[in-house]
Amino acid sequence: MGAVKTKRMPRAVREQQMLDAAVETFGRRGYMAASMDEIAELAGVSKPLVYLYLNSKEDLFTACIRREAKALVEAVRTGVRTDVPADRQLWDGLRAFFAHTAQHPHAWSVLHLQARTHGEPFAGEVAAMREEIVAFVTQLILVAARDAHRDPDLPEREVAGLAEALVGAAESLAAWANTTDGTSARQAAATLMNFAWAGLGNLMEGRSWTPPEAAVGA
Repeated sequence: MGAVKTKRMPRAVREQQMLDAAVETFGRRGYMAASMDEIAELAGVSKPLVYLYLNSKEDLFTACIRREAKALVEAVRTGVRTDVPADRQLWDGLRAFFAHTAQHPHAWSVLHLQARTHGEPFAGEVAAMREEIVAFVTQLILVAARDAHRDPDLPEREVAGLAEALVGAAESLAAWANTTDGTSARQAAATLMNFAWAGLGNLMEGRSWTPPEAAVGA
């Protein structure tokens, strides 16, 4: 009898295996310290094969950013139901965000720390992901605010800044939660919800805070 031939792994599967290894290595060691030798060894392939599939360290890092950014955006979008009240939508979105970043700490390190600190084109890839999340959160808040105010023409600028602030706070809190023992995704989401919803709830009810009048001569 002839020798049994091992089934060849499809290119797409092998490539994802390499990306998995690369995300873990970049997340643990950082972009500059990570080596292609280490990535290849972790993926169980030869270094020339990594170069054959993904061309260069820069291209490999970009592929990691794009894959993980897409996964995070999809996690947030699919976590939100549109047939529930606004506070529940925000809660579900935050919980999905923190759950995903907690379950994929190396991916979050790549997106939040590594990509942003090594210039273009890496920072641009993350900025595009962030813009998509901010736009999603803006529309989520805007729809609820227009409904609460019974004003279908309420300007988007009324909530755009709140969405930016909320996303920025979520990013910082995720970085803190991932390095703080005993902090669950649910706890992180509840912390931000308690911080944010007081202001958003007032917006929905038309009770937004306004700065005091400037003192004469100030």
